[in-house]
Formats: sequence, C-alpha cells, structure tokens
Amino acid sequence: MTPWDSFFHEKITLIFEQKKDIIDIGGGLRISDTQGNRYDPRRAWIKKYLAAVNYKILDPVPDYHPDIIGDIHRMPLDDASADAIICIAVLEHIENPFKAFEEMERVLKKGGYCFLYVPFLYYYHAQPGYYGDFWRYTEDSLKYLSRNFSSLEIQKVRGPLETWIHLSPLGRFTLLNLIARTADTWLKKQKSRQTSGYYVFLVK
Repeated sequence: MTPWDSFFHEKITLIFEQKKDIIDIGGGLRISDTQGNRYDPRRAWIKKYLAAVNYKILDPVPDYHPDIIGDIHRMPLDDASADAIICIAVLEHIENPFKAFEEMERVLKKGGYCFLYVPFLYYYHAQPGYYGDFWRYTEDSLKYLSRNFSSLEIQKVRGPLETWIHLSPLGRFTLLNLIARTADTWLKKQKSRQTSGYYVFLVK
C-alpha cells in the first residue's frame, strides 16, 4: 500500500469509527452506486460503517440524487452541526476556496474532522454545465486556508516521476506507474514538492 493510500485508509477509518454526523461534499468518497456521478468499488470496504453513522452527500444540483442540495459557499447547515466533513476533488472546481474553508469550519463541531483531497499538478478537468476547473493547491496555500483549524496533516499523492507518468498517456499502464514510483523511492524524491496532489486531514 502506498503512503497516500495508507493515509486515506487511516483517516477515513478514523472518521467513520469516531464520528456520527458525516457530510460528504460532492459525494467524492464514491461509495454509493445510486448517488453521485461515479462509484468506486475499491472503496466498498467503507460501506460496513454506514449503518452506524448519519452519512449524507451534499451537492449543488439534484442530478446525482444527493441527500442535501446546497452550495459549499453557503451550505444549508447549522453552525457546529457536523462531526466530520469529507471533501474530495471538489475545491479545484469552486469559485471561492476562502469562503469554502470558512463554511466547512463553521459547520463542523469543535473537535470535528475534515478530510480533503486537492490537486497540484493535474490536467484540466471541468465538466461543462456542471462545474469549472479553477484552482490548483500548494502546501503553502493549504496551510493558509486551514489556519483557523487546530491541527493540519498533509500527505502528498505520488512523487514527481510517477506524477509525470500519471499525467501522460503512459499513465494508463499500471506497470509504468509502479516503475516510476519505485524510481521516486530510489532517487529519494519523497520530499519533492512536485506531486499530483494532497490529502489533507484537519481538526477544528
């Protein structure tokens, strides 16, 4: 398991085992085959937790059958009403990330968890008529946007060589990604800031 996969598994497990009221903004967890625009069978292991939590998907349009229709800039949720927020591959698609971070902090209870994924080196991926593609994030920007949270953990997703392969037409070949990942390790590129993106875990 890669360091970023381990981070994802650890933090998502922590959320579902320790928190009750969970909001998935955009449905990016992809654990429902009836809600959201994509289902990821690799995350089926999370489903075992659903019976014990109040898991809700929030999306700005009704097209993908969310539980809550609302905009991340103005979430229709009370102050301190959520134990955890999951926001995966959403923040690049919104107009105002500053307002989005304020809203996530507002909605979270004290001690609440927030799990994010944001891209850094990644291709343009808007969906016309649904969302644009506005932003890419560095560690510096994440630290600034998260400054009002009590703690912050950041995990890079892919090293520089694997990122290059992933973004190229060669990225469809699993073996080449693995070779590039191995080369990143051999060349001690783990500390490089050239990465596909970041997983982020915040505590309010």
